[in-house]
Amino acid sequence: MATTPRNESGGPTLNRMVSCVSDADIDQRAALASPRLPDRRVVVTVLGITQIFAWGSTFYLLGVLATPIGVETGWALDWVMAGISIGLLVAGIVSPRVGRGIGKNGGGLILALGAAFLGTGLLLLGAAQNLIWYLCAWVIIGAGMGAGLYDAAFATLGSIYGKDSRSAITALTLFGGFASTVCWPLSAYLVENLSWRGACFVYGAVQLGFALPLYLLLVPRRSFVAQPKDAAHSAVSLAPNETLIFWVLAAVLTLGAAILSMMGTHLIPLLQARGIDLAVAVSLGTLVGPSQVGARVVEMLAGRHYHPVWTMIASTLLVAIGTLWLLSGAALIAIAIIFYGAGNGIGSVARGTLPLTLFGPERYAALIGRLAFPILMAMALSPYAGALAFRAGGATFTLAILFGLAATNVILVLVLRNLCMNHADYRV
Repeated sequence: MATTPRNESGGPTLNRMVSCVSDADIDQRAALASPRLPDRRVVVTVLGITQIFAWGSTFYLLGVLATPIGVETGWALDWVMAGISIGLLVAGIVSPRVGRGIGKNGGGLILALGAAFLGTGLLLLGAAQNLIWYLCAWVIIGAGMGAGLYDAAFATLGSIYGKDSRSAITALTLFGGFASTVCWPLSAYLVENLSWRGACFVYGAVQLGFALPLYLLLVPRRSFVAQPKDAAHSAVSLAPNETLIFWVLAAVLTLGAAILSMMGTHLIPLLQARGIDLAVAVSLGTLVGPSQVGARVVEMLAGRHYHPVWTMIASTLLVAIGTLWLLSGAALIAIAIIFYGAGNGIGSVARGTLPLTLFGPERYAALIGRLAFPILMAMALSPYAGALAFRAGGATFTLAILFGLAATNVILVLVLRNLCMNHADYRV
């Protein structure tokens, strides 16, 4: 009777069994080596809700509290408003270190530290007895802003979901778009019933008693993305063909932030200088928020079908059209504000998603922290530049500067697209 030859390893049957066992063992080890990612619905919801209050108790705080602070204390309004500029300057200084820290260790502890700084600073702000105390409180708040606003939240999402973070970042900005809508009325209610000091105490309690525990309990304290070899150094390196792309992107984002900050602080006075009644001007100003959110919804639904550079191109074009419309003095100013708001809305999305696509998830947290430095500096200084322009040449001169910045940004983002097309790694 014929038999199947056997070799030293035990024959074909045993070989197949060993092969199957080996493959199963490898698959099991791979599964164990790939940790399960946190539920993005939970993480995005936590970050989204806390972003509303982080922005509402910092960047948007003085929109309601500045006048009551000045009335009670007698401090000049310019010095009161200087607080937010100091906060943004400090945030810009700490942001690069925050980005590197999140890339290496995840965002949970750093966001929690940001909430602790915000809460402590707000409590000190509410207790301020003199101007120096007040401004020092803003230094502490600024450290919290650097570790707790969009850039830190974007970096955290990138450290968890890597190249698949785009939809999560877009969803996060939907929450953030409601910061002024939620917190301006809330701040007004708190000031009326508890005074401006009470409002600061409430916001401080929200950060320490609400945001801080959520970060510690529900946001991972590790990064799920492999770090580049130079992550431990002071700066993550860029390849020679990436350096120019990075700096053009930085210029685009910085100019966009300057326009946002200048327009955000001077829109109502600019409209009044055009002969629009205060109440109407305020009503027109409220169109910015819904326009931002509406544009972000469109981006969330359609964004996966195109490269984020097209989101940035659309953003700069919409902002340029809106500022030109305002400058020309054309009718239907509401349409100009809607264009501007929509452009600004998707610009925030592109600020988070474009660096991720261009430079990859491994370096994303560190590079977005580096990009935050000029962005926050521009946001800090632009209101004063706008005030000087308004004083020197009125609304027309100020709007001409804004349009000039917006038009320059359109050119720069087209240059950015061409730079990306010249490199096979960045197919657009």
